[in-house]
Amino acid sequence: MQNKKVDKFTLDIVKDSLKAIGDEMFVALQRTSMSTIIYEVLDYACAISSAKGELLAQGNGVTGFIGMLSFMVKDTIKKFNDGKDLYEGDVIIVNDPYGGGGSHLSDVGFVLPIFYEGELIAFSANKAHWPEVGGKDFGSFTNDAIDVFQEGLQFPFVKLYDRGNLNEPLIEIIKANVRLPEGSLGDLHSQVASLKTGEKRIHELCKKYGLDVVKSSINYLLDHGEKISRNELKKLPKGTFEGLDYVEIDGLGNGPFPIKVKVTISDDAFICDFRGSSPPVPGGVNCSFTSLSCAVRTIFMAMTNPSQDVNDGAFRPIEILVDEDSILNAKRPVPVSNYFESLLMASDVVWQAVAPFLPNRLSAGHLLSVCACVIVGLHQDSKDPFVIVEPSAGGWGASLGQDGASAQFCVADGETYNVPVEICETRYGVMVDEYSLNPEGKGAGEYNGGYGTIRAYKAMNEGETTSCTFGRNKFKTWGLNSGHDGSHNRFEIVKKNGEKEGPFGYYARYPLAKGDVLRLYTATGGGYGDPLNRKAESVVKDVRNGYFTKEEASEIFGVDVDTDKWTYVEKEVRKKV
Repeated sequence: MQNKKVDKFTLDIVKDSLKAIGDEMFVALQRTSMSTIIYEVLDYACAISSAKGELLAQGNGVTGFIGMLSFMVKDTIKKFNDGKDLYEGDVIIVNDPYGGGGSHLSDVGFVLPIFYEGELIAFSANKAHWPEVGGKDFGSFTNDAIDVFQEGLQFPFVKLYDRGNLNEPLIEIIKANVRLPEGSLGDLHSQVASLKTGEKRIHELCKKYGLDVVKSSINYLLDHGEKISRNELKKLPKGTFEGLDYVEIDGLGNGPFPIKVKVTISDDAFICDFRGSSPPVPGGVNCSFTSLSCAVRTIFMAMTNPSQDVNDGAFRPIEILVDEDSILNAKRPVPVSNYFESLLMASDVVWQAVAPFLPNRLSAGHLLSVCACVIVGLHQDSKDPFVIVEPSAGGWGASLGQDGASAQFCVADGETYNVPVEICETRYGVMVDEYSLNPEGKGAGEYNGGYGTIRAYKAMNEGETTSCTFGRNKFKTWGLNSGHDGSHNRFEIVKKNGEKEGPFGYYARYPLAKGDVLRLYTATGGGYGDPLNRKAESVVKDVRNGYFTKEEASEIFGVDVDTDKWTYVEKEVRKKV
């Protein structure tokens, strides 16, 4: 097709309109969904893609979904005879972890082909975490599954709507296989409404500017994204950088598993070679190539232009190499419920490799893990079944010129949130006993790592259970440029008689009696720079705020703090640095 000559101002207006559509789809899904993990936590993403499946715009909660929706659309096109078997009114449902779905069965995706005047011109797509998709455990994503068949109901690119007609037998299958059908089906219809919002806005653009202008703007948007990335790529340090770290355990007692990378950066390419990483593992920490791609895309954006809008053009310089048989390239039927642990570690080893050479963009290590917590049971008043599925906030690493952020979610969670305490206690059979910062005297540096959190849930009914998946539970968050390492993630159970069990990293279906308390601890981020260079006034504030004791201030920072007068004396050791 020859692109019609259009003035640059119109191209920019339509380009920005396409980006706005992704954001409007995002809000539409948030406001109509039924599950707190969607409308409160924001564990979902919405996108518009080209007719070829190229990502144009994405309304994002979870950064771990960056670019994942374009893989989903491209595989939909492939599944339906290169798009020839797609029709106006179709909606495809998919959660295939190994194909374009790319994550785990709990993340249910939808794709809607958008036609204008009989021509397929774009797709709207979204993906959201359903709290229940069946499987062997209530809450579906479990940490001791041995294959994908134990993890839930699978949707292998099938039509939910066929030319506008709802596939009623598929709805009945969902009702029969999920434990909370009202919520899951409510989220399903919410996601379809979001897709139709995108379709409506694309039609309006075509009517206002004409189809040729919209097509030209699509090409312009992708080329513009590529141009920005390549300009920023030229500013990065050049060479080959290596990283190595470990996914500690797989949920079945095995591990640790090495994740290694060679990052080669030139003016034209950003190559991540993960060959030599662990083969597939028995437990559910395997991830697909799609998830691996999202990990690399996330850290690539952090290095180049974090404020850049997401589209497939921006990722054209990226090349990824991985073994065919790998923990980072999962094949059916290996379990993938906790795929995010290997996704995150893949992102982190790239981060570790390049961070010493890019201190103005990359911080020291952060909590890394989603620190996923699932609690299920019956509400103490209504006796209705409930499931909490929630990530945990923790500490981010310090960086050149600033302390790390406290109580933030991991890099793959992005702009997500906890369920507010009031909603949590109203809807679920728990009481939130505590939600506070977790100062542990760790992560010291010229700039300190950010602090993790303590979140405590008290069971309000008998027979509740919890399954928690806390990566970075053995190896601490890493410091940078002589900064100290931070701490690690873990959780414990405080029985109603005061006895404690734990700490644990992973545990499946721990039984909670009424009055038992589940306490979640997330890590302090790594420090940046020598602690002896930290400003003495800042050390005094650290002690006063309870982040470090006066003994730690003296030993680690070389500052003797008088906690009666809040004055200080710098020790001789500081003058030698």
